[in-house]
Amino acid sequence: MSFSGRVVIYGGKGALGAACVKHFKNNNWWVASIDMKEMEEADASIVVEPSENWTAQETQVLSKVKEVLGDEKVEAIINVAGGWAGGHAGSKDFIANADLMWRQSVWSSCISAAIAAKHLKEGGVVTLPGAKAATAGTPGMIGYGIAKAAIHQLTQSLAAPNSGLPANSFVASILPITLDTPMNRKWMPDADTSSWTSLEYIADLFLRWSKNEGRPASGSLVGLVTKNGQTETVIV
Repeated sequence: MSFSGRVVIYGGKGALGAACVKHFKNNNWWVASIDMKEMEEADASIVVEPSENWTAQETQVLSKVKEVLGDEKVEAIINVAGGWAGGHAGSKDFIANADLMWRQSVWSSCISAAIAAKHLKEGGVVTLPGAKAATAGTPGMIGYGIAKAAIHQLTQSLAAPNSGLPANSFVASILPITLDTPMNRKWMPDADTSSWTSLEYIADLFLRWSKNEGRPASGSLVGLVTKNGQTETVIV
């Protein structure tokens, strides 16, 4: 079967990841998912063992990616893995939550970069999950803020010369404020959802970048500002 392109989605079983898998599949792309759970809708599903340490996860993921791709290169590697946890410095779960945030966001982003170094086409795309909140202090969610700030730095490092990525790679982080997910609707039932960014908008943004359409400068931190249900991108 002939595909329009190939993409690896890290976090393909989450709400945003599932939307990305669906959107790329609907546009005739071959899709591999990497997550802690199997993603049945993907062409290939790599399940990560969360109890393993960082280097063991990298070894496992790189081995499985090589297994499913063979000598094929991909147009895009999209990381949408992560989560949210609060906690200030005096919280009893401060360190535990900071550790969780680091594992979910930073581990997956660095492993995504390692995949890109081996399997991304020249001129391909790497997207990482930043956050608008992490462009300033986050005293009520310090672990979340430091993990996302690290991703912003990683994005800019990967876009710089001699980063180890293929020539002319495009790297960007999206910096959403609030995503329109089922869990956010459950926990914030009275919120103004007209300012929440739809998952479909982000999935289509990734698809357009993967087709080399409308890309900002590599290394960009791309804010997503939604008002009255309409979203625009703003370089932060």
